[in-house]
Amino acid sequence: MEFAGFLITLGVLFLVGLAADELGRLTRLPRVTLLLLLGLVAGNAGLGLIPAEVTAWFDELSIIALTMVAFLLGGSLSRKNLRKHGRPIFTISLAIVVSTNLFVTLGLIAVGVAPGLAIILGAVATATAPAAMTDVIHQSGIKNTFTKTLNGIVAIDDAWGLIVFSIALVLVGQSNSWDDVMSDAVWDLGGAVLLGCAIGFPAAYLSGRLKPGEPLQAEAMGIVFLCSGLALWLEVSFLIAGMTVGAIVANFARHHSRAFHEIEHVQWPFMILFFLLAGALIELEALLLLGWAGISFLVLRILGRFVGGYVGARLGQVPPAHVKWYGPALLPQAGIAVGMALVASEALPQWAASIMAFTIASTVVFEIVGPPLTLHAIRRVAAMKSKIC
Repeated sequence: MEFAGFLITLGVLFLVGLAADELGRLTRLPRVTLLLLLGLVAGNAGLGLIPAEVTAWFDELSIIALTMVAFLLGGSLSRKNLRKHGRPIFTISLAIVVSTNLFVTLGLIAVGVAPGLAIILGAVATATAPAAMTDVIHQSGIKNTFTKTLNGIVAIDDAWGLIVFSIALVLVGQSNSWDDVMSDAVWDLGGAVLLGCAIGFPAAYLSGRLKPGEPLQAEAMGIVFLCSGLALWLEVSFLIAGMTVGAIVANFARHHSRAFHEIEHVQWPFMILFFLLAGALIELEALLLLGWAGISFLVLRILGRFVGGYVGARLGQVPPAHVKWYGPALLPQAGIAVGMALVASEALPQWAASIMAFTIASTVVFEIVGPPLTLHAIRRVAAMKSKIC
């Protein structure tokens, strides 16, 4: 009977996701936000309708869903896309990370937060939400210079954020030495790139051969599961590994024109469960613990994204109509920030409660408010008749 209830719950969740998709079309709201809100109502903070055995799958499900997202993001780092949009991708991603980190760190110190805690929170604030960003871009149905640049930014800005976070842990003076922390960071990122190369080059050579034109669904799924499993086993970033595989296949495959086209067909059911369960696990109590420092954290992160997006866009020489919209489009924040917070909490137990409270609260706010702003930015730029690529 327990398994029957489990299957019934999954069936209902998939149908709810379908309803959210249709409601998003009617209301022009991001389906990501609708799914998160539905999960919130049905989950722990609401009616408690989702069984614990279903929510217990969230960690494993998120790895699979985010690896699929990483593959698709990696595909945006093709030579063609980088030739056209490489400069703004790198300038905006770096400017956003640096600006967010500085605004949050210095601003929190100014309002009285301990400098060490402020440095950690500044690093955590640099993380974005690749799954939410990717889905909003896909839902918009708009393909232009702005959305292609956004995809590229999302594909690499969390790598910059992880580097900043590793440096922040050292600056705060945790027990491990600089060499230990940096070697961990190098392995997490460099090892992921090596793993991505080890999977990506054979995949680029072999995929698409059995059925000319595009890889089979089993091929795509097999590579996704293999990549995420090996990344977990080797303790490297499955996001970076997935992006590396996607980038290599997009640049070197010669047997099909769209890298892992089949992943786009199968990822949505995983994303439905991912966002619904993410909403179900939201802890609204964290919002009550914020106070003025927490509100300052939210405002400073917004200012950092807006300023960094503007400066990076100017340096990247994007079309003038696009300049002010990169910051608002890059507000969503989710699981990567929570992962950073968990690592920091283990390293700095004296601030563990504060780190988790700030991070969870900001994730709740930016994962619900961020996607509508992303979609609004995309539509505003499209309305300005930006050049379609």
